[in-house]
Amino acid sequence: MRLVDAPRCPYCARARIALAEKGLSYERVEVDLQDRPDWLYDLNPSGRVPVLDDGFVLPESAVIMEYLDHRYPDPPLLPDDPAARATARLLVFRFDDYLGTEYYAFRRGEPNELHARLEALEVGQSLFADIAYAPWVIRARDMLGVDLPERLEAWLAELGERPSVAAEVDLVGTL
Repeated sequence: MRLVDAPRCPYCARARIALAEKGLSYERVEVDLQDRPDWLYDLNPSGRVPVLDDGFVLPESAVIMEYLDHRYPDPPLLPDDPAARATARLLVFRFDDYLGTEYYAFRRGEPNELHARLEALEVGQSLFADIAYAPWVIRARDMLGVDLPERLEAWLAELGERPSVAAEVDLVGTL
């Protein structure tokens, strides 16, 4: 299995964390997002990462997470209860509405409501949704210097006890 990856990319972090949660070994193929190789466009016409290749080539972090959860069901990332599972998927589906758009506006120095979005962010409902949001919260705190609400600091500290998330916090510390 191979993951086309970029360390700075929070979408790639989702895939790395999911792979670690599943205990799966994989080859990391790192790309420079400022100079994307031509072969990346053969794998994903948008040129975006991550791309998972385990004989089946699959881009898009949320889809990769679901694929891994179905292909390798133990341990599960999504809850068993259908309503809880749907809620977790909905949180990820609405990521840009809840956090992404404001995060990227903040990063570009544009007027935004990142702090308000962080205050309202729903976390701790499922591991799947937490994995989907954690890379941006980690980067907002550690790379952009955003002060997190106490509730998010506590959530991130608890989530950071998982080796998969601790490894991501460590990686972000080196960027």
